[in-house]
Amino acid sequence: MDLKRQVADRFREVNGEHPMTIADDAYVSRQFVVLDDLCAARGRDPRQVRRLMLERRLPLPGYLRSDGAQMVPADLFALADQVGGPERLADWFVAHWADPAVGAAEWDAYLNGQYVCLHSVTPGTIVRKTELVAAISAAAAELDANPVRDEDTDDRLAGLHALVDELDALEPAFTGYDRLRFGGPTSRDRCIDAVRVRHPRRR
Repeated sequence: MDLKRQVADRFREVNGEHPMTIADDAYVSRQFVVLDDLCAARGRDPRQVRRLMLERRLPLPGYLRSDGAQMVPADLFALADQVGGPERLADWFVAHWADPAVGAAEWDAYLNGQYVCLHSVTPGTIVRKTELVAAISAAAAELDANPVRDEDTDDRLAGLHALVDELDALEPAFTGYDRLRFGGPTSRDRCIDAVRVRHPRRR
C-alpha cells in the first residue's frame, strides 16, 4: 500500500468516517494547504513527510478534502525545524508541561492532526487555549449564577469578554465536519459564540 493511502487510512482511524460537504471543502481550502503543494514549495519529499507522519514524528493532516487531498497547516514543518528536526520534537514538545502525562497526551493530540482549533499550533498556544477555556467556563458560570446588575459588578462582564476576545484571536472558525468528528459543539461554539449570546457586552 502506498504511503498516501496509509496516511489517509490512519486519518480515518483517528477521526472516523464523516462526509465533507462543499462548505467544508471551501473552508479547508481557505485555511490549509495541500500537503504535496507545501512539500513542493518547501523542497520536501512528500514520501518522506508521509513516512514521518506514519512513524508519529510529524502530525497527520488536519483534514482530508472530499477529493482526497491531504490538507495541512502552512507551518507544518515549523516546530520540527525550530528544534533541529523531527527526531527532537517529541521531547521538546512534552517538556512544556510540568506533568509528563499531560504533555504526552497533548503530544498524541498534536500527532493526530486534531489541533485544527488554533491558527498556530505550538505548546504555548495549546497551553493558553486550555487556560482560556477553563477561565471562560468558570467566569460564565459565575455570571449565570450571579448576573451583572449594576456598575459595581460590570467589571466581571468586561473580564469575561476580555478572555473571550483572546480566545477568539487564537481560534479559526471551524467547520461542520469538526462537529461530527469531535462529537459535538467546538470550543468556539461553547466558549465564544454561546458566551457572547448569553452574556452580551453592555453598551
